[in-house]
Amino acid sequence: MGHHAHSAFDDAKVGCAVVTVSDTRTPADDRSGSEIRRALTQAGHHVASSAVVPDEPTAIRAEVERAATSEGVTAVVITGGTGIAPRDVTIESLAGLWSKELPGFGEIFRTLSYAELGPAAFLSRATAGVIRGKFVVVLPGSPGACRLAMESLVIPELGHVAALLGASS
Repeated sequence: MGHHAHSAFDDAKVGCAVVTVSDTRTPADDRSGSEIRRALTQAGHHVASSAVVPDEPTAIRAEVERAATSEGVTAVVITGGTGIAPRDVTIESLAGLWSKELPGFGEIFRTLSYAELGPAAFLSRATAGVIRGKFVVVLPGSPGACRLAMESLVIPELGHVAALLGASS
């Protein structure tokens, strides 16, 4: 497998924003956001901002747009609101903002999740793409799902994605 074909980009350090979508989490007990921040900083990336917003389309959209237009931010990692419960509205909130969608991200994430969770993996609508020239990843709200996605997909490709977007530092 050519999985190390882009190793020239492995050292690129990327400025990131983390957005947790939840009606019940606070910055103090946001385990998924903490997992994402840990993975990013451990890999040498910079977390420029972190926020917790309610499961409200206007709040989600506003925070993602704010993060995506912030100086020094190349990637926005969102956790929460990707399921099928009535309050899971993150995917719908971002509709119309994508300039490019990366369906392969969700497909691979669900395949990896299936190995751990079984058929419940298909209930996730995790996705990724480009919004306002920034790499945006939307992950489920569970810390385990965030760890899996960050370690298996996001961290290994973040420098490469930044270079493709012309934004590595």
